[in-house]
Amino acid sequence: MFGMMLEKIKDFVVYDADREFYAKVFPDSVGRKDLMRLRKMRSSDLPGVLAIERANYQFPWGEDIFKDCFKANYSCWVCEESDNILGYCILAMAVGEAHVLNICVAPAEQGQGIGRKMMENLIEMSRGRAETLFLEVRPSNAVAIALYEDMGFNEIGIRKGYYPAKNGREDAIMLALEIF
Repeated sequence: MFGMMLEKIKDFVVYDADREFYAKVFPDSVGRKDLMRLRKMRSSDLPGVLAIERANYQFPWGEDIFKDCFKANYSCWVCEESDNILGYCILAMAVGEAHVLNICVAPAEQGQGIGRKMMENLIEMSRGRAETLFLEVRPSNAVAIALYEDMGFNEIGIRKGYYPAKNGREDAIMLALEIF
């Protein structure tokens, strides 16, 4: 019974209070990445999420798309530090497959392990519930491609004209990770 309650709590917040305690008592004992908290996205987070989305993409998702993700019961998460949203990610699960629909980090916070932390969370959430985790990425996003490859994703194909682009459409590289 307690284990089931703990799992339900973990569905809403992924956070280790001991790390916060050690950070206060022994400041050099934990890194910034360890103190970042992942929690379920709320509708009240949308202004901050939309600001990050607009800062990163020439063709950003609108508020209606994020609301549709809530309605569809997708797994929507934010990564925050001191109540400041640093990034967010959205995962859809169906029929033994998981699909990363969106993952994004505030421009000023990129390159600091936030994207990796969110991907690790998505992989862990998918484990035992999906056999494969899929995602698409723009070929022009070399940093993201390097992260995904480092985490074990493999290219499985190309989606022609998948993304809107300034001069028409841009293909997407399809990646997959077998989850054991």
